[in-house]
Amino acid sequence: MYASRSKMVFAAACSALAMLASGCSGLGVDDTKAGLSCVDDTPECVASRQATLNAMLADKENKWVREPATPQAHASGVRLFAFRTRKKELNCEELAYARREADGAAKILRGPDGKGLSPAQISRATMFAAEVSKELTAEMRSRRCKA
Repeated sequence: MYASRSKMVFAAACSALAMLASGCSGLGVDDTKAGLSCVDDTPECVASRQATLNAMLADKENKWVREPATPQAHASGVRLFAFRTRKKELNCEELAYARREADGAAKILRGPDGKGLSPAQISRATMFAAEVSKELTAEMRSRRCKA
């Protein structure tokens, strides 16, 4: 009986450590959105961004389109890349929302919530947002969407 109890305690301790090591993924945090705040180029961060992008692209209802974006989400490039990738599948309303987000990214990145981002991260994200905005505008015009 003592051996089985110590095994249960050991298993529980290992589970707790695994949750802590995985960034609290077992504590209710939505792992599919972790890549939105991961802005460095470590392999873990790149993998997190890829997983987030894959989850967004798998959402056939495009619920993510209307979710608010943080400066870190813009700096990570995940949302902007998702808009660019899905532009042909987005309806006119979603395209307009995406374009407004891309157009407002520079202001958000340079605002008070963007502290902690490097000038290079802000610059890259701002340029990418402008590029995505142009692509979204072209898509809207090709479909004759109202601006």
